Amino acid sequence: MPDDEIQTLNRPKAAPHQALPRPAATPAAAPQPQWLGPVLIVGIVLAALNLRPAITSLGALFEETRTGLGMSGTVAGLITSVPALCFAAVGVTAPRLSRRFGPAAVVCAGMAAIAAGLLIRPFASNAAGFLAASVLSLAGIALTNVLLPVIVKRWFPDRVGTMTGLYSMALAAGTSLAAAATVPLTSALGGNWRTGLLVWAVLALAAVLPWLPIAAAARRTRAAEAAAGTAPGAPADTGPRVVRSRTAWALACYFGLQATGAYVTMGWLPQIFRDAGVSAATAGVLLAVTMVMGVPLAFVIPRLAGRMRNQGPIAVTLGLFGLAGYLGLYLAPAAGAWAWALLLGISNCAFPLVITMIGLRARSSAGVVRLSAFAQSTGYLISIPGPLLIGALYQHSGGWDLPLALMAGLLVPQVALGVLAGRDRTIEDECGMRN
Repeated sequence: MPDDEIQTLNRPKAAPHQALPRPAATPAAAPQPQWLGPVLIVGIVLAALNLRPAITSLGALFEETRTGLGMSGTVAGLITSVPALCFAAVGVTAPRLSRRFGPAAVVCAGMAAIAAGLLIRPFASNAAGFLAASVLSLAGIALTNVLLPVIVKRWFPDRVGTMTGLYSMALAAGTSLAAAATVPLTSALGGNWRTGLLVWAVLALAAVLPWLPIAAAARRTRAAEAAAGTAPGAPADTGPRVVRSRTAWALACYFGLQATGAYVTMGWLPQIFRDAGVSAATAGVLLAVTMVMGVPLAFVIPRLAGRMRNQGPIAVTLGLFGLAGYLGLYLAPAAGAWAWALLLGISNCAFPLVITMIGLRARSSAGVVRLSAFAQSTGYLISIPGPLLIGALYQHSGGWDLPLALMAGLLVPQVALGVLAGRDRTIEDECGMRN
């Protein structure tokens, strides 16, 4: 990441009335336009809203999509595993792209990729074309996943918790909205699954609009400072050093375990309830309740975490909620279904917590981009086997006792890793990296 962006983080805290912290003054620093702060906030929210509809809208219409494209079971299984693979494989490229073009430009390109993929895939005539368009959208999501914490650290270093809470809440809202509204929208628009998937491209196109002027403003600033000789070239890539940090590994493994729990919940919770005698319609509503819990808590938890020097107690609390939820599913899945759905919804808010900790465990935006890429890419790789293993255990044992015991057991190392990741230290301190 260029030094001019790193220097930004050394500026004084902004007064409460300022919409956007202004970059540190240099002898020839380009002035920042007044509109940039509000537009950046809108851009962050719209970007976050688009980080999951490409996945959850397909989940709602997956059976119709499989039938319409004549997918085999193998291809269908591949498509369900592609998101985590893309997030891991593409996410590692974010630091290099960010250094070369700047994080705002890469996020803008990511939004365009999401929109393009969502526009193309409903018109695919076969599974290969559909998969290729999905990968395009998922690549954009992967880059944005990594770089939104960097954008927050870059422009809001004294409000990491609040801004992370804002976009985490928007991400949860987008996830829930696509899951709940895709089928009704499809029915209202004529019942064609292609139309139901296409409608989410409109939201993605809207997200591109604010990032166009944001990226242009960032490019002008970089050009002006380079012309004035006040912006040294990009520093050498010291990204691989992050693997020497125990905190980075704790964050990566914590991210992977919480993602495992989230994917298992989204993929299997309705089936758990249905096997216990709950109707299909009610099981779907219970999943929606679990997901909706993330909307308000995704705003509250990062704000709380940002005010604490050590976020370990929050990780412990969320883990205990999860243990209670899995125990309830084990003992009385139908009788206490609403309570277990609520408890697991609270536990799944480990995602906004770990995103907040990524922003807090590095001093500079250069450190955040390295840490975010490492933690998310490694974490998504860790999460890939989880849902498959749960399905295999369910099929082998013929019930949910073993899968639920495994999920409860995984919460123990998740809590321990959350305590380690929540300690008040930075990767720069641990690795001797430059700011």
